[in-house]
Amino acid sequence: MNTLLKIMVAFVFCVASLTAQAVVFEDVDFPDKLTLDGTDTQLHLNGIGFRTKFVFDIYIGALYTDSKVNNRDAVQALKGPNRIHMHFVYDEVSKEKLVDGWNDGFENNNSDEKIKALSQRIEKFNAMFSTVVAGDVILLDYIPGKGTKVTIKGDDKGLIEGEDFNAALLDIWLGDEPADDDLKEKLLGI
Repeated sequence: MNTLLKIMVAFVFCVASLTAQAVVFEDVDFPDKLTLDGTDTQLHLNGIGFRTKFVFDIYIGALYTDSKVNNRDAVQALKGPNRIHMHFVYDEVSKEKLVDGWNDGFENNNSDEKIKALSQRIEKFNAMFSTVVAGDVILLDYIPGKGTKVTIKGDDKGLIEGEDFNAALLDIWLGDEPADDDLKEKLLGI
């Protein structure tokens, strides 16, 4: 085989392997595997779906975990890193609506005692948000031993300490009263 042909074959294999490592959902690419900064654990796309309110698609949500799991308790039992990836598709979601949604999710899925213990961290979390528009991305990355890193529109907004905060945050999507029942099933791959 001549050198040019070898290069072309190698290029085709490289392109094929790159495309095999992404999931396209509604024209948005999501890697099927990733590693968070500050960790050496490979995460897998556990599930993906739309967050819908009334009849409107608000964002595409994706859950990344270190092991594929299909129920809330199994997700909560994992001690490694995780990511919630939110890719907004709705025209605009105000900061107020985001914060109201977070607060509802925390309150609907946690005891009053737990909310009280998390209240200062929930306030810090809520203060990080701003209005988002279609195409904006929010990443919520849990890094064991450090906390949940919040990235909005590519800007690192800070870190919320505690495994307990991350567990309460995950329950917004996976708890007994999730933000969206259909999205919960999709994130859990059922």
